[in-house]
Amino acid sequence: DSADSQLIKDFIKDGKIVPVEITIRLLLKAMEKSETKKFLIDGFPRSLNNRDGWDQQVGDQAQVAFCLNFECTEEELEKRLLKRGETSGRADDNIESIKKRFVAFQEQTKPVLDYFKDQGLLRSVQAAQPMEDVWAETKALFIGLHPPPEE
Repeated sequence: DSADSQLIKDFIKDGKIVPVEITIRLLLKAMEKSETKKFLIDGFPRSLNNRDGWDQQVGDQAQVAFCLNFECTEEELEKRLLKRGETSGRADDNIESIKKRFVAFQEQTKPVLDYFKDQGLLRSVQAAQPMEDVWAETKALFIGLHPPPEE
């Protein structure tokens, strides 16, 4: 457990976004340790503050190819999260936290998607379709992206 772990757990349980400084510090630490230089960062940025923090702290050190968004109705998401909560042990897989997360998404994350859309960098996949179709659409977005170097 890191010094930030309890703080992070509390933010998640309350359906809040973890402070950008902590998130970026942890992301950069993981990226620096990695043998690869290509990353898919799940769930970030979640707010314009996160995006601005990334720009300020990371700048040109990393190129963002696109923002991947899985679209799904709140009703379907609620059903899936409650089902996951039956076995996940996660503190935020309960109806109260889920409702808070939906509000946080509309207020804080939706503007990030709008930003990436305005930049021509938003790629969306309908997530309510069968899993195989979601995977096929998702995989297609990565084909040809940063091809491996020629040997």
